[in-house]
Amino acid sequence: MTVWLGLGMLLMGCVRRHVNPPLRSSPGDVGYYFHTQQRPNNSDEILFIVALSGGGTRAAALSYGVLEELHQVRMDGPDGSRRLVEEVDAISSVSGGSVTAAAYGLYGDGIFTRLEKSFLKRNVQDSLLWRTLNPVRWPSLWTGEYGRSEVAAEYYDEILFNGARMGDIHRRPGPFIVINATDISTGARFEFTQYQFDLLCSDVSNIPVSRAVAASSAVPTVLTPVTVNNYSGECGYDPPEWILPGSRPASSRVRLRAEELRSYLDSTNRPFIHLVDGGVSDNLGLRAVLDAMLALQANPAYAERYNLGRVKKLVLLSAYAFSAPEKDWDRRSAPPNSILTGAAAASHSLDRFSFETLELIQSEFERLQQIQGAGSGVKLYPIFVNFTDFRDPEERRFFLNVPTSFFLPNGDVDRIREAGHRLLRHNAVYRQLLTDMGLPAPEADQDRGFLDPTMGD
Repeated sequence: MTVWLGLGMLLMGCVRRHVNPPLRSSPGDVGYYFHTQQRPNNSDEILFIVALSGGGTRAAALSYGVLEELHQVRMDGPDGSRRLVEEVDAISSVSGGSVTAAAYGLYGDGIFTRLEKSFLKRNVQDSLLWRTLNPVRWPSLWTGEYGRSEVAAEYYDEILFNGARMGDIHRRPGPFIVINATDISTGARFEFTQYQFDLLCSDVSNIPVSRAVAASSAVPTVLTPVTVNNYSGECGYDPPEWILPGSRPASSRVRLRAEELRSYLDSTNRPFIHLVDGGVSDNLGLRAVLDAMLALQANPAYAERYNLGRVKKLVLLSAYAFSAPEKDWDRRSAPPNSILTGAAAASHSLDRFSFETLELIQSEFERLQQIQGAGSGVKLYPIFVNFTDFRDPEERRFFLNVPTSFFLPNGDVDRIREAGHRLLRHNAVYRQLLTDMGLPAPEADQDRGFLDPTMGD
């Protein structure tokens, strides 16, 4: 037994992290880009973007319920029947939401028979813990090149993604999937698309889907950063002019984003990029939308490149698995310990930043509406759903106290999944979208137990 254990440890000691491949030349217009994604069942007149937040299994289940509700809406037309979810052009996701987004991008409708058993109702958290504690993995973990997130990536691949690469998602007809992580050195949002990897002179198509999801959900201190190699300057890539040093965009936010992206062009000082949970930079998945708006502002020619001239309806659906667990600290004279204090401080900062992001995206939508004017022909549909929309105090309390983890009781998963359906069905802007598309609005629950100021009491 000792001999076999020693042999196993020796073999595992040879394991290293996955190294993202370099590009020998710039991919041009054939890589993992929004404008090369095949979406045959989409209308050019509707630009439909979905943002899925972080929050562990809670977020994955809410995201699942929202996509399932979109899947249940049928649209009949001259070319036959299709489903509303097929109108989705892009999904931007973070952490737990990235599990659902990646699975939908890879399997399409197959997610509705696969994800629940493979992930949502599996004790992922304990499985990762026991794999990390397995002595066979210790030699690899001690090297510093193979961290706990590598263990997570291997496990996600085993139970859900089955060796798939990002290119496999792109080859499927469906929405453009943007999996977001955070560059821990700069705090910048980092996306697993070829737009981002062009800066690194690397090919995102050959990166395992499981590794992108592991980076997006690599909670600091709990999981280790995911590292990608930077080969910038080796593939002849010409970066967009608006991010170069000589460019002076008028907007300070455009300038900040340009500086963040420009840092990846320095492979001498940044040969390795270390990534953690996307929630550190944006727990809503909405910053990708904001950054796209900034890029369009800096380079209006992108609108033609992305075929946005025919858009008549711009839909943004944000599913936010917000939590606000109750605490009894203020009923005791002794303060919480340092671990609880640190966790609470991080959580409060994240929540406040998320609130500011929501305010910012709504302000951007209002600004777009004012710029376009009533005669522009483009109608905006900002659809925001989260657990605070529930009016009933007991129901709100339940959802807001669901922990952020990668394991929940099956009953909680079912309840959160159903909440995704209910929250979307009751959202006034979503119901207006269906009406404007000539589709029947879904029946509202009789108890009307929702707090939606746009619907009234």
